[in-house]
Amino acid sequence: QVQLVESGGGLVQAGGSLRLSCAVSGRTFSMYVMGWFRQAPGKEREFVGGIRWSYGSTRYADSVKGRFSISRDNANNKVYLQMSSLKPEDTAVYYCAVGATVGAIPVARSNYDAWGQGTQVTVSS
Repeated sequence: QVQLVESGGGLVQAGGSLRLSCAVSGRTFSMYVMGWFRQAPGKEREFVGGIRWSYGSTRYADSVKGRFSISRDNANNKVYLQMSSLKPEDTAVYYCAVGATVGAIPVARSNYDAWGQGTQVTVSS
C-alpha cells in the first residue's frame, strides 16, 4: 500500500518554470519506478517521465525532453518534476504514480499500481 500526494501546481506564464513534488508514504517494498503523467482536457492521460528509485535513471517523453527534469529525495521519499520553458500545451492535471516493473521505465498507465490525486498546471500564453 502506497500513498502519493502531489503539490506545487498553479498558474504560470509561458516560458516560466514550476516544480511539482510528490510525497510518498506507506508500504514501499514494490516502489521500483516513479512516473509522472499528465492529462489535458479531452485527452488521455499520457506519460511525461519516470525515474528508477534505486538507480536514479530517467526517461522522458519527447515532448518534454530538455525542458523537464525528474529527481528524487530518497531520505524524504519525495520525487520532483522540475518544469522549465513551459508552453500552453503543457497545461494539464499532473499525476505521480508508482509501479513495480523492472527493466526499462514503462510508459503505459497499466504498469503503475498507485496514483496521486493530481495537481493542476496551467500555462498562460
